[in-house]
Amino acid sequence: MLELNSELPPMAAPPTLPRQQIRYARILDAAAGFARKGLDSVSLSEVSAKANVPLGTLYRYFPSATHLMLGLYRKQLGELQVGSWPESGTTHSLAGVVMEIFHMRLMQPAVEQCLSQSVYAKDKDTTVLLREIDVIAEQAVTVASGDAAKSRVLLLTVSGLVQAVRCRRLSLFEAEEDLKKACSLLTRC
Repeated sequence: MLELNSELPPMAAPPTLPRQQIRYARILDAAAGFARKGLDSVSLSEVSAKANVPLGTLYRYFPSATHLMLGLYRKQLGELQVGSWPESGTTHSLAGVVMEIFHMRLMQPAVEQCLSQSVYAKDKDTTVLLREIDVIAEQAVTVASGDAAKSRVLLLTVSGLVQAVRCRRLSLFEAEEDLKKACSLLTRC
């Protein structure tokens, strides 16, 4: 289980003022480069320097590397343009959305570590982030599948396949094929 220091200050809500939104976006853009490494190698001071924002500003929005990586993934899920996928409601559309989520998780080890090790804990910022991530991901897949139950099954399948690839029980190709088959089977149901 991922332990977070209970003495961290609370995470500030995403900004609403344009100047602050620009800084917030720069922080998340800089964090994307660090997500490709493990969580232990995410340095908030390095992210701050790369984003060209004061370290205090970064800490206001993201008190820890876990907060930052979960915030980054939330942003990436929000950017999925599910409605613009061709042939919405088809196996092809569903597989495209699910495959995109699979690759986001697989190619960002720091994000995946946060997702697989964090737990819901009462009155924690990470719990709020995890719930938002779950809702956004489920909505994205539900738009493509037309069924919330199918979307939950597929998202759990994604989690299992990411772990299987990370543990080298499956190759990336095998996992992608299995994911396509799962989408096809669920579309036919």
